[in-house]
Amino acid sequence: MKKRASGPAGQRVSGSVGRRGAKAATLWAPSGAVDAMMLAYTVGDDREWDGRLLPWDIYGSLGHLDGLRDAGLVSTREYAALRRELRTTLAAAIRGRFGVGADHEDAHSAVEARLTRRLGAAGERIHTGRSRNDQVATDLRLFLKDRLLAVHRSGCRTADALTRFAARHRTALWPGYTHTRRAMPSSAALWAAAHAEGIADTLDGLPALWRRVDRSPLGSAAGYGAPLRIRREVAARALGFSGVEPNVGAVQNGRGKLEAAVLFWCTQLGHDLAKLSADVILFSGDEFGLLRIPASLATGSSIMPHKRNPDLFELTRARAAALEGDLFQAMAIGARLPSGYHRDFQLLKAPLMRGLDRAEEMLAMIAHAVEGLEVDRARGRELLQGGTLATDEVMRRVETGVPFRRAYREVAAELKRGASFPAPSLAALVARRGSTGGVGNLGLGELRARIRVAARWATVQDRRFTTALARLAGRRA
Repeated sequence: MKKRASGPAGQRVSGSVGRRGAKAATLWAPSGAVDAMMLAYTVGDDREWDGRLLPWDIYGSLGHLDGLRDAGLVSTREYAALRRELRTTLAAAIRGRFGVGADHEDAHSAVEARLTRRLGAAGERIHTGRSRNDQVATDLRLFLKDRLLAVHRSGCRTADALTRFAARHRTALWPGYTHTRRAMPSSAALWAAAHAEGIADTLDGLPALWRRVDRSPLGSAAGYGAPLRIRREVAARALGFSGVEPNVGAVQNGRGKLEAAVLFWCTQLGHDLAKLSADVILFSGDEFGLLRIPASLATGSSIMPHKRNPDLFELTRARAAALEGDLFQAMAIGARLPSGYHRDFQLLKAPLMRGLDRAEEMLAMIAHAVEGLEVDRARGRELLQGGTLATDEVMRRVETGVPFRRAYREVAAELKRGASFPAPSLAALVARRGSTGGVGNLGLGELRARIRVAARWATVQDRRFTTALARLAGRRA
């Protein structure tokens, strides 16, 4: 699914409820009243987060239905009726005409209640052989496949935008910095390509994570399987998974660990973008003046009319920190629990979904912003004067036969006496840096090819996934 609803903005279930008479439909209390205060507390804001899982829950039920038919646990007539109604429900959910309401405990109860209301006993068969434990695990993995591919696509676009920036500014020289002090000649292109390559490195980590996400947990039930002759592989194939999670007990044991792995990958992208943002904030300041942020991408001051503030980059830096918070929350919830399912896992949804949202939004914003950044070439050349060229002078003397250490001491002494060294021509500065990855040999073609390979990998995975979902939904891929 390419579109998604936004996550909840911290909504809470009302606490003004009586102790008895809860009306929410649960799948575990077929009769008798449920304490309303307890139910409100245990559900919390889960309905809102579950709203984002609702289409995936319906897809999961369609896949599960294929498994039930294969096992002979539904009749041909029941299968046809359930599939038709699930497809109708899916279309309604995607259009926003069906959701998780206040009378439902979660997405699972919302779907099952609708099926039972419309189909009677046939609707009651849909939960055969599964638990809400493997149901939500399946929903989350389907959701993750969709969102991870979306974040990956945004990452490719951001890396590509930086590569194109580098190509436009190959000859825009400026100082490189260590310890935030001028060090040696560098370039706007080297800077941008370095950030593009860093993002590409992070994107390279997704295929390994994908192999874990791309295993179906369906059929593991509450962590111990079901005493039915159900072939789990049937539902897995129907849902576009590459296979099943082999050990049914590993499904629940992996909760928290998988979410943390996803958020760690997102956090690495956040670190890439935070470092780039910190550079832009610094380099666009008056004291540096190497980059210019266009007025359309800057904010102003309510009291100082001259200000042009880099708010989008500052907020990217802050969002990267918030992403770390999402990761730490997932790690803390999942840590030190004994084996099996625990209700603690419910609270993993919020940081997981928030973190994926943050990563995708940050990447999209930076890709857009990079297109508008401008380079002040004259200022870059101006800042190359003086000590920034000292290492070039050392190497020039080395090439005439002077031992490196002696040349180093000679140049250091001359600098101490106030000497300055004439700047070589632009062409000479670039030519002297022709080794692989240097200012004069950035390898942008290879970097572009690397980004294309990453994009093709995502396209292949997306095609396999969306084709399976389209088949379940009864539409063309």
